[in-house]
Amino acid sequence: MPGLFYFKRYAESRTAHPCLIGGCRDREEKPGAERRIIMEITGSISEVRAQVKEWRKQGLTVGLVPTMGYLHEGHKSLIDRAVAENDRVVVSDFVNPIQFGVNEDLATYPRDIEADKRLCGEAGADLIFHPEAEEMYAPDFSTYVETEKVSKGLCGRTRPTHFRGVCTVVCKLFHIVMPDRAYFGQKDAQQLAVIRRMVRDLDMDIQIVGCPIIREADGLAKSSRNTYLNKEERKAALVLSRAVFYGESMIKNGERDAEAVLEAMRGLIEAEPLARIDYVEMVDADSIQPLARAAGRVLVAVAVYIGRTRLIDNFILEV
Repeated sequence: MPGLFYFKRYAESRTAHPCLIGGCRDREEKPGAERRIIMEITGSISEVRAQVKEWRKQGLTVGLVPTMGYLHEGHKSLIDRAVAENDRVVVSDFVNPIQFGVNEDLATYPRDIEADKRLCGEAGADLIFHPEAEEMYAPDFSTYVETEKVSKGLCGRTRPTHFRGVCTVVCKLFHIVMPDRAYFGQKDAQQLAVIRRMVRDLDMDIQIVGCPIIREADGLAKSSRNTYLNKEERKAALVLSRAVFYGESMIKNGERDAEAVLEAMRGLIEAEPLARIDYVEMVDADSIQPLARAAGRVLVAVAVYIGRTRLIDNFILEV
């Protein structure tokens, strides 16, 4: 497979799996011994399918971590879990053009495939799928996957074509990789709900695994778009996590009225001069339908512009 990326790491970091196509990983190395691991990277759909078929012949399980690249510790937590639960792990690294709307940040979305390769290698991924848009979408591409209702509120209200693009590319990735499990972060809670609904409704034989939000030391949810923030905006962005933590504490302390929780959260956010609210809402975490009272599996989600950068955060509670 072209584009092989060789990465050195130490034996105690991850116990390697048995033979990979084109080579074999030694499981019996002495503690502290250095070894060379081959992590493959390709932009070819046919090569991904060929590799996965080889793994399947060996009876190996496959996990998929779909990403848009510019990977950070949040993505690494998904890869870490996938590595722990599967024999082989594929990470897709693809900035998907059809999930961006007009005047959104497709052209400026951060990219750094060399850093992504290092992170994937450190985490123990086996294959990076890094296609060009032309590999994923034919010039006359005209078939889309869309969920209804669950994709219409929250982010779907102001980004009406976003989840159609997400579902379409994830459905394509599922058909390309055919994973046993796929891993998504809770930070994009509506996306997680939309993907779960698509998998359920279309009878896809894939386990969807949601993973916790990973935060900076000061509480800000990790995001590739955090790189857009200047120093002043970075400080102001902490208002999202402060509002989220405060709303969560209100419910944990017995408050059930949605408007009381949301009003308190909005007040905190509106006190920050650089913040402009897109939404602050309480919904059912699975259906994404609005709740008047906190009951069942509750998602409280916020989207806020800090300067020109739109950031999201949330919490989920069983009440």
